Amino acid sequence: MNALKYAAKARMVTDEVEKVIVGKDECVEKIMMAVLAGGHVLIEDIPGVGKTTLAVAFARAMNLSQGRVQFTPDVMPSDITGFSMYDKAQGEFVYYPGAVMCNLFLADEINRTSAKTQSALLEVMEEGNVTVDGEPHPVPRPFHVFATENPVGSVGTQMLPESQLDRFTICVVMGYPGREEEIQILMGEAGYGPLSELEPVITREDLIRMQRETEKVFVHRAVYDYIVSLAEATREHPLAALGLSPRGSLAAVQMAKASAYMAGRSFVIPDDVSGTFHDIARHRILLNAQGKAGHSSVDDVLDDILASVKKPRPEKRQQ
Repeated sequence: MNALKYAAKARMVTDEVEKVIVGKDECVEKIMMAVLAGGHVLIEDIPGVGKTTLAVAFARAMNLSQGRVQFTPDVMPSDITGFSMYDKAQGEFVYYPGAVMCNLFLADEINRTSAKTQSALLEVMEEGNVTVDGEPHPVPRPFHVFATENPVGSVGTQMLPESQLDRFTICVVMGYPGREEEIQILMGEAGYGPLSELEPVITREDLIRMQRETEKVFVHRAVYDYIVSLAEATREHPLAALGLSPRGSLAAVQMAKASAYMAGRSFVIPDDVSGTFHDIARHRILLNAQGKAGHSSVDDVLDDILASVKKPRPEKRQQ
């Protein structure tokens, strides 16, 4: 491997985003890992904590073309995927691209729209293209979906189906800022909006190269075994009705590689897996009636699993 020479550029992106997103360094870092892993990000929290600002900041820092749709009940699938219309001059149907034809698609408040519109994202998130009237149309590369979501139970929201949730590599929760961070936010609002001042620090070609390097990070057989043990533990836990899918296990591998890459390593260690496990699993695990009745949370279950599954100690691969 090329000594991970582009790893420092990932830090440049997070540093630039953190000029806008105050006090959420860990959240920003996890999202950067998901991008390096070539994945999609679900950002869940109450309105007003900066979810949309975070997504826009990443698009600007990475110089990515951005599409954005506010997911309200009247949004149609064709607004996302595009549509075909007969062109009399050409004598044929012509495809008119939808909002998803970009590098970073922001699905704002994704759980406020209909299930039919949500399903318009299933194909593109998995396969990288949309099919309109039987014709596939590939999206640009790189391509990522950042979706924001208000907590279930908020006015006008509905739960995303498991098939939709499983396509997001990670789910991050931002939370309220600390007291000092909120003061900084208020002081920043008194002047120019800092979002408008963000500068691109990498190119799209840089990002694609970084993603290819991330794929080459070495994973020891013992680490694969650790990931499978964690996945099995989620499926067998007495408080879980739905455990981690094989797609979730793949996400664990991809995020572990990205974690190693961000740390400047060309090999994964078990801490890369455990450090990102909550993020790849919290939206994929469903509690059963016993778990809900006992007022347990998914994060409580994941804590229990991480504590009960023994970490391996694979030998470092010689580089």
